[in-house]
Amino acid sequence: MNNEIYLDHAATTAVDPRVKTAMDKYWTEEFGNPGSFHTAGLRALRALNNARSAVAKILNCAPEEVIFTGSGTESTNTAIKGVFRAAKATKKNHIITSTVEHPAVLETLEYLEKYEGAEVTRLAVNKHGQIEPAELEKAIRPETLLVSVMYANNEIGTINRIAELSAIAKKNRALFHTDACQAGGVLDIDVKKLGIDLMTINGSKLYAPKGVGALYVRRGVQIHPLIHGGGQENRLRSGTENIPLIVGFATALEFAQQERGPENARQTVLREKLIKGVLGSVPKTFLNGHPTERLPNNVNISFLDIEGEALLLMMNEHGICASTGSACTSKSLDPSHVILALGLPYEASHGSIRFTLGKYTTEQDINKVLEVLPGIVKGLRSISPVNLRMEDVLPQERLEELKALQEIAK
Repeated sequence: MNNEIYLDHAATTAVDPRVKTAMDKYWTEEFGNPGSFHTAGLRALRALNNARSAVAKILNCAPEEVIFTGSGTESTNTAIKGVFRAAKATKKNHIITSTVEHPAVLETLEYLEKYEGAEVTRLAVNKHGQIEPAELEKAIRPETLLVSVMYANNEIGTINRIAELSAIAKKNRALFHTDACQAGGVLDIDVKKLGIDLMTINGSKLYAPKGVGALYVRRGVQIHPLIHGGGQENRLRSGTENIPLIVGFATALEFAQQERGPENARQTVLREKLIKGVLGSVPKTFLNGHPTERLPNNVNISFLDIEGEALLLMMNEHGICASTGSACTSKSLDPSHVILALGLPYEASHGSIRFTLGKYTTEQDINKVLEVLPGIVKGLRSISPVNLRMEDVLPQERLEELKALQEIAK
């Protein structure tokens, strides 16, 4: 659709044309295998090394600490399973995470718990979806091997104070991993400032191609590979490197980090316009996630008395693309585990919609959403058998916060 309004950038992004241009020659012209010892192979190796150095410069780490993978999910599996399996000979089998992590973390930990003897603590989050440092401090014990907490939540956009959390892990001699897939293109990912040992990044969230990601592994961290064979990627990810995608990933990350200051500011203005517009014009709605400590492009709102899937379908008829949560679980009718973890009831979860803006989102796009959304919600509520009060869903503290936000919106 020529007039499509795409507000699902947390699921995936378009490839930046500049990124595509950087990749083009590696499909048909410079197609050598970087493991081959001839001129064509050495040119491919040079491209691989340049990409790794570019990513390392952004992360403020050594090039050999950057491992290229096929996705954020693979990076996370490599980090968590790899560290756990490398520590088998020790007595450290305890891992701490949060209840709002991406399924790539949660399901990996469930697997290790069920089949490999891991003990997992899942920390509850506060009302905005953040891990409280004091809760992490209480949960750590001598056998704690790893803490895995996401940098920014993929559903509600809330940002965790990773440097503060990682300092607690370090003090207690535990490793710290963060899923930075949503943060890679918009937040500071200097691993030394963050104080982390492992970090996951995904290309498809920052205008690079799908099917490529990276894992930062601090030098000295013991980790076992998931894939064995040729010994590529510092022996942590065997398989011929996908040079076009790796070049695209590095190029996209460079552009994203160079441009994030002004682009974050621009998207924050649009984000606030959308939040205030919806809360000010649609009754019985509220914002999920931290009001200010959130990604500049994320708006997650619960609409009472309607199903989120129905709202998505109706918006799609108007050319508006959004989601009900993580793209990895978008076909599931189960309530969002993230919304439930905030202490909100089932009804709030089923009516939550995630709008995620991008660098091609315009003010006209936001105006169009605000023009059609109130009528869609009104129509769906007119045929809904549910009629909840805000007092049935939100605690008094949240009601007072919402009232203040609505006053601002007016």
